[in-house]
Amino acid sequence: MDARNNQETAEQVLEFAIGGMTCAACSTRLEKVLNRQPGMQANVNLAAERARVRLSGVGAEAVIAAVAKAGFSATPVDAGTREREKLEKQRIYDQEIRRFWIAVALTLPLVGQMLFMFGPGGHENELPRWLQLALATPVQFWIGWRFYDGAAKALRGGGANMDVLVALGTSMAWGFSAVVTVFDLHHQHVYFEAGAAVITLVLLGKLLEARAKARTSEAIEALIRLQPRTARVERDGVWLELPVDALMPGDVFLVRPGESVPVDGEVIDGESSVDEAMLTGESMPVGKRIGDQVFAATANASGSLRCRATGVGEQTLLAGIIRLVGEAQGSKAPVQRLADRISGIFVPVVCAIALATFAAWWWLGGDFAEALVNAVAVLVIACPCALGLATPTAIMVGTGQGARAGVLVRNAEALERAQKIGVLALDKTGTLTCGQPQVTDVVPLALSREEALRLAAALEHHSEHPLARAVVAAHGAGELPSVGNFMASAGRGVAGEVDGRRLRLGAPDWFGLSTDPLVTDLQSAGKTVIVLAEMDGDALKSVLAVMAIADALRPTSRQAVALLRKRGVRVVMLTGDNAATAAAIAAQAGIEEFRAGILPGDKAAAINALKSPAVLVAMVGDGINDAPALAAADVSFAIGAGSDAAIEAADLTLIRNDLLGVVDAIDLSHMTFGKIRQNLFFAFIYNAAGIPLAALGLLNPVVAGAAMAMSSVSVVTNSLLLKRWSPRREGN
Repeated sequence: MDARNNQETAEQVLEFAIGGMTCAACSTRLEKVLNRQPGMQANVNLAAERARVRLSGVGAEAVIAAVAKAGFSATPVDAGTREREKLEKQRIYDQEIRRFWIAVALTLPLVGQMLFMFGPGGHENELPRWLQLALATPVQFWIGWRFYDGAAKALRGGGANMDVLVALGTSMAWGFSAVVTVFDLHHQHVYFEAGAAVITLVLLGKLLEARAKARTSEAIEALIRLQPRTARVERDGVWLELPVDALMPGDVFLVRPGESVPVDGEVIDGESSVDEAMLTGESMPVGKRIGDQVFAATANASGSLRCRATGVGEQTLLAGIIRLVGEAQGSKAPVQRLADRISGIFVPVVCAIALATFAAWWWLGGDFAEALVNAVAVLVIACPCALGLATPTAIMVGTGQGARAGVLVRNAEALERAQKIGVLALDKTGTLTCGQPQVTDVVPLALSREEALRLAAALEHHSEHPLARAVVAAHGAGELPSVGNFMASAGRGVAGEVDGRRLRLGAPDWFGLSTDPLVTDLQSAGKTVIVLAEMDGDALKSVLAVMAIADALRPTSRQAVALLRKRGVRVVMLTGDNAATAAAIAAQAGIEEFRAGILPGDKAAAINALKSPAVLVAMVGDGINDAPALAAADVSFAIGAGSDAAIEAADLTLIRNDLLGVVDAIDLSHMTFGKIRQNLFFAFIYNAAGIPLAALGLLNPVVAGAAMAMSSVSVVTNSLLLKRWSPRREGN
């Protein structure tokens, strides 16, 4: 027990809510600080205000201490964190709103006087300078205290951020004006309105940004709200209304008409239809009867369902979706590395440019006040907020929309690569097809049909392979004989002793019958053929029966393949089936290229063979045997109804169980990273155009403050336009 606990302490991944970050420079600096600590590997997300830290040999306390030393706060994320954060953010937001309106009331007279100064009398119309000082000082040091506090923490942590720029710029304007006022230097202008207006505008930008950022997490909030808080549970023959948190696996619960399913479960009585659109994106209700699975937060229609709980708490499909979406929203795409590198050196460079601007204007023009104003404008316009928000806000909205459409993204890097897919390899059974094959033909050769199915079902009884399940289902519920000396041969079949006979059931080529006319006729119809034979050691004694199994193509597979090819993706089918069956299925799906007879262990090698330096290869699979190939692919997709191993190995999970989800993922990737490129353009264009204008004296600090605020707001608002995205099918 102690060894296991020590191992868990040795390596774990924890998520922390980070307080005090104001711009990209903050998140970049904090990430560097954490990654320099022994035993820590961190990823800091500005938009989500989260840090995911992989710990090796250290605990959460070490992270909290390191974050505090860097000038921020860290709180481990738990089940109640989101609700507490929401309440705290609302409290702070309300407080900031009040402060903003106070700032507006104090700043308006300062800015308003400028209008009268353009009329007759000019500067004679300005407010008394002592009054200006009285109005500007609370804005500068009370309303603007957040910038001083943030700047001090940043500098103490060895870096610089947006707060340094705002505090430095506005303090220069206020300090110069205060000196002019105190010493009654009438020949000099004062710039109280510049500092106050900049602080007020930056605060407005922050409020708008906070409001917009809150909307980027609406996808997770909507998912959380879907799960009911109580459930009707049967305990000792009595139905009780209990909190959902009190349910345990095995509990029997009732879902009445119109109610939402409280936890994942299996129907044990009743019949109804359930709306699973929140999980799959499909609008059509799904029929449910005894033995079917139901999932938390899906909506029951007209019938009552009595179910046995199979997944509760963090083990429900809904909890898994929320967890995956949260992880994806907190991850970084490779495109963000450029923004991180730039923001890390941006503030020192801007301070140097501002200093050079001040020196040049004072040296060449001899006007200290004008030099000061231009330096302040450079500092204010250069805030790197928009740069830090460009990527994470788009990722947050994009992954949220993907979850609504039934596409779960494990990380941002996978989403970025999806748009670059050149080759898509597909497993056949359960991916292109429904994964529920049925025995269509039984050709008895040396015994009856019923006896052939009885012997075959006995050999396949303990196998989970779809073909094995089809054979067992074809036999029915009758009693099966025991099997001795059982042996399974991967990709070939099974063998064992039944009723004293040494039997083998498997692929025709295992018996040297791949060219037999009976076999080839069945295969040409797109059916998988298996042979039941009696063996004498390793030699074939007699063929007892030939069986054909067919797995219907998913209704959407052909449409999905056509849409993928239209997007320039080369589609290749990988299957362990023989060439004839593979060719028939490929033709039905509209696939021109396939690889047949591939053993499960060779699928990863087939993926590697498709790779080239210029082409990204993706893989779609659903079974345990697909996991190595999924891991080998550049981008991997798991069908949602597939095995846990396949889902664990995949970058993206398709809850809807059809290939149209791959099309959706590619389209979502294009849309998301199109928005990121637009956001980076907005972020860079403000700074690229604004800094030279400010340095040349063509940009007033007040205008610079407004532009800086608008840059952040425009980036977040542009990301929110992704909420318009939804899977499109029309026009193919």
